[in-house]
Amino acid sequence: MPIHPDESTDHGLPVDGQATALRTIARDSHPISRKDISPNALRVLYRLRDAGFSAYLVGGAVRDLLVGGHPKDFDIATSATPEEVRHLFRNSRLIGRRFRLAHVVFGREIIEVATFRANVDDGSGDRELHEGGRLVRDNVYGSIEDDAIRRDFTANALYYAIDDFSVLDYTGGFEDVRNGLLRLIGDPEQRYREDPVRMLRAIRLAAKLGFTIEPATAAPIADLAPLLGESASARLFEECLKLFLSGHAVESFLGLEQHGLLRVLLPETAAALASNRSGALRRMLLEGLRGTDVRVANDEPVSPAFLFALLLWPAYCRTLMSLQAQGMHAAEAQRRAADRVTLHQLSVIALPRRFSLPMQEIWLLQSRLSQRQPKRVSRLLAHPRFRAAFDFLVLRQFASNEHAEEVSFWQDAQAMAPGPGGEGELPVVEGEDDASSDDAAPKKRRRRRRRPVASE
Repeated sequence: MPIHPDESTDHGLPVDGQATALRTIARDSHPISRKDISPNALRVLYRLRDAGFSAYLVGGAVRDLLVGGHPKDFDIATSATPEEVRHLFRNSRLIGRRFRLAHVVFGREIIEVATFRANVDDGSGDRELHEGGRLVRDNVYGSIEDDAIRRDFTANALYYAIDDFSVLDYTGGFEDVRNGLLRLIGDPEQRYREDPVRMLRAIRLAAKLGFTIEPATAAPIADLAPLLGESASARLFEECLKLFLSGHAVESFLGLEQHGLLRVLLPETAAALASNRSGALRRMLLEGLRGTDVRVANDEPVSPAFLFALLLWPAYCRTLMSLQAQGMHAAEAQRRAADRVTLHQLSVIALPRRFSLPMQEIWLLQSRLSQRQPKRVSRLLAHPRFRAAFDFLVLRQFASNEHAEEVSFWQDAQAMAPGPGGEGELPVVEGEDDASSDDAAPKKRRRRRRRPVASE
């Protein structure tokens, strides 16, 4: 159902921290249907209402339903406090320090329930502001009007009511969704200073929804980009996964470049791309991100290790070239480059070891793929990271066509390898004698027999 404006009500943006007149979009003027909402979310909404509390579906779920999407998460805003929600639902738990929330658990599905929040603390709430304007804790409760204007974007400040199936709009978000516009509520600079990660959210949501970032919302991003350095590195890791593993990696990357955030989030990669005049590394990176989007669209898994191997490959190549130019042996330079790039990136993004170590293995295996002695081939095929390394080699062809012969060889090697799917005989490359390789099996040393010691 198309979205129809309700011309009988007023709408607009908040002015001086005050919500505009409420605009109610009736059921026949919007496409949201209860059949598209999680049954568990509806259970929570009805139980809160029956207990005497106000409760609405809010945020991304409402936004996505309006544009014909299929939300994975359903969040609820209510007049009930977290403790009251906890008392009402035995299958709930309270989480969070910065934002106190209730999670109502239904098997694998979690319905997040948040109390209406206010921007102004009268002394009865729990609100702490960093010197730079960043919110450290924000647990000041208020009305639905207060809650609407403290949300980040107008498109996320829409409330779906189960009483009459209408959508409530206090900030002009309904019109912005219709126009494909992403607009911050309030003063953009102040809102970014409160939470710098909002800059990444703006890029991600614009990429996901195909929206345009409203000019005033976009204007401060480049200048305030360094504030991301104040954000928790673990949080930035999670934001990176959302940016690049949600099916819109290419658009997200281009958005980061356009608004000056790439140089803060992936500083060494940004520097390497800027110095790569041929653009080969950028072509490879974008092609890899396109492949990631295809896999996500097909519900195929994407390893964060492979993702970061791709994102940090330009930095690795640049560092490797620098070390080799200093006369360092190739193998040592490769290890040093992998460690150095990883260490520097960890100062910004907390990349867990379970991903950083496989990422380095993918890089270091690239040089070994040029080794084609039969025993080395067998060992590489048995390596747990071989398939990821091979896929990465295939991707490198978009930066240089010099890898075509290697790709062809390893395709044949996989097809002819012993075991399921292989023909049982590995390819042999002329002139590469396995007996002379470092991997040739050493001769067995005969064990010396101990002479019996004569009894005294």
